Amino acid sequence: MLNVGVVSLGCDKNRVDSEIILGKLKNKYSMVQNPEEADIIIVNTCGFIQSAKAESINTILEMAELKKDRCKLLVVTGCLSARYGNELLKTLPEVDIMLGVNNYDILMDIIDKFFKSEERIILNDYSDSNINFGERILTTNKSTAYIRIAEGCDNNCTYCVIPKIRGKYRSRKIEDILSEAKNLCENGIRELILIAQDTTYYGKDIYNENSLSDLLHELSNIEKLKWIRVLYCYPEEITIALIDEMKTNEKICHYLDIPLQHISNRILKSMGRKSTKQRIEQLMQYIKYEIPDIVIRTSLIVGFPGESEEDVEELKDFLKRYRIQNVGVFKYSNEEGAASSNMKNQIPFKIKEQREKEIMMLQSKISLNLNKAYVGKIMEVLIEGKNNDYYFGRNEYMIPEVDGKVLIRSKENLEFGKFYKVKILKSLNYDLIGDVEHELS
Repeated sequence: MLNVGVVSLGCDKNRVDSEIILGKLKNKYSMVQNPEEADIIIVNTCGFIQSAKAESINTILEMAELKKDRCKLLVVTGCLSARYGNELLKTLPEVDIMLGVNNYDILMDIIDKFFKSEERIILNDYSDSNINFGERILTTNKSTAYIRIAEGCDNNCTYCVIPKIRGKYRSRKIEDILSEAKNLCENGIRELILIAQDTTYYGKDIYNENSLSDLLHELSNIEKLKWIRVLYCYPEEITIALIDEMKTNEKICHYLDIPLQHISNRILKSMGRKSTKQRIEQLMQYIKYEIPDIVIRTSLIVGFPGESEEDVEELKDFLKRYRIQNVGVFKYSNEEGAASSNMKNQIPFKIKEQREKEIMMLQSKISLNLNKAYVGKIMEVLIEGKNNDYYFGRNEYMIPEVDGKVLIRSKENLEFGKFYKVKILKSLNYDLIGDVEHELS
């Protein structure tokens, strides 16, 4: 039996695709974590922005070096190959198979075909009706899993090419999501993280209305499920019903990921965003009034074409007034095929870099001050691992691999994947330090 290793790059939506790939191949091949032990290497790429594309190319080249030893077959799939498959096949002769994002069902047949003919293969069949699904081999910790509720996007922001790669928005049926969720929970999952390019648009294409609140309510009836978390909630689609469900449903974490991208009306309009500064501020006030302990994460883009110093100051003022807990700042990436790539007044890289630095410095102070409020409180923490003297885990206000951690010193052995009551003793810029009070059931 040949060994297969998958290198997954990019977002958690890509992670789910990689888990599906592993699930489809597991009956015929052995799975290994170390690519050096693999006969077949699959690189699942990201092609969203320039830095992600560079990382994908470098990883492909790194994996190609392993063909000098054990590796017999190098497969490249994902967003980068969907965008540039023909070009990559010409410039990267080490790659044997080049796939897009909708070919995972026939991946095993394609691999068999290559071993029989040893002819390089490129395939990027595309269909707006496809949604990758199926049995998965999870790559998260033993208690957490991502679950994709929709594929594609209809927003057409001017800086983004995802609709051209992933297609139109396609919601999964509630019963299919519930079936997958129940199966995950039967196999030890206690936390589900809902993802899509835009989770708050869920249901509008198949149920003719925003149905995320209904889905959350149904998921909360799964007995073994403890935490439900929602990411990528576009501000214009956040409904009163959704906030009410979060407020009253004890299984839904008081955590919202809302990708605002900017606050200047002029820049928002140029980005093709549907929100305005006034609507965003009203939404923030409403959410914080209804759920006082809510933690919000957002992503911001600096250096968008035509962005002025006044626009940046407006963004800083917004962060100071609304004190968002977690903020990711990205330098605008001029993407081929995106409408913004042809806009005038492109911002020089050094200016984008300086604006990113300024906002992150400001945000670091805001996060530290907000974290101080947790000192002395007792919180439920999911233990995920141990590093030297400290166990580490997350409370309901943290998502994996992105936000901070709760660091815990304990004389007793703590079990990974279990929840403990932890008293917070100290706060850092992003992390918290505490002691275990007792284990939860």
